[in-house]
Amino acid sequence: MALDHVNVYVIDEGDSWTIIDTGFWSKKTQSIWSDIKEKWFSDKPIGKVIVTHHHPDHVGLAGWFQTEFKADLWMSRTAWLMARMLRLDYQKLPTEETINFWRRAGMDDLILNERATGKPFNFGDSVHEMPLGFRRIIDGEKIILGNRSWIVRVGNGHAPEHLTLWCEDEPIVIAGDQIISSISPNLGVYATEPEADPVQEWLMSCEAFLPFSNDKQLVLPGHKLPFYGLPHRLKQLIENHHSALKRLVAFLKEPQTAVDCFPVLFNRKISDNEYGLALVEAVAHLNHLYRKKIVKRELNSKGAYVYTLKN
Repeated sequence: MALDHVNVYVIDEGDSWTIIDTGFWSKKTQSIWSDIKEKWFSDKPIGKVIVTHHHPDHVGLAGWFQTEFKADLWMSRTAWLMARMLRLDYQKLPTEETINFWRRAGMDDLILNERATGKPFNFGDSVHEMPLGFRRIIDGEKIILGNRSWIVRVGNGHAPEHLTLWCEDEPIVIAGDQIISSISPNLGVYATEPEADPVQEWLMSCEAFLPFSNDKQLVLPGHKLPFYGLPHRLKQLIENHHSALKRLVAFLKEPQTAVDCFPVLFNRKISDNEYGLALVEAVAHLNHLYRKKIVKRELNSKGAYVYTLKN
């Protein structure tokens, strides 16, 4: 299953439907949802939409459901604020801060010049306008969905205040992008918070989830197929990132930029479509080592950070 999709879930509430995550906003996705509503959900209203995190493939149609179907929107506060802020932030060209961030990551001059003069991705291109108002979900809260009790556990790293839902009545976990079966969620640093350490946040979240996990739980992720074996998967994800950090430490005996670290971190050639995500993830891992005081950094003559091991 290629990463060209997002998993959405629908829960029968008896007198209404609850939708968890929505997909990108586009005329095509609106049409798909309208057809689904007409064919499968016409007997009762869509009562609420729960969005696991603020990324556009999950929150994209939330505002449309609010306006079109008068559904209530449930999210974490940080996710809602991030989505609403980014929806209102439109740029014709990349900002000076973004260009400087790319330069400090060691982006190739040709790619940098091309991106600096091209229209950037704007959140509003794939996220519907979001009306004012939402219902906040907090860590540790118990909510009732489909006549079942669910505990909210918040994770971080992939996205701030990412919701995961753990069913108390049946072994089911709705994990969003926090836990995926065959890929690791992207952990990225951006110009908005260039010194962030999402790797540390994500590792801490995985460790915090472990005591609540068991092999009987059916995990419903935001991408890829549902799976069993949650404890093993959490340990595997933790170990995979520790292994990547160890490879990175060995590589940083000589000065390297974030872009220089692609082959060591990803063990494969990065395509043009993957370049941006690879860059922000490389910066994330280097920030982690820098904050742990394992490496030092300095600006080179091109204005890029070069990282080396501390003596």
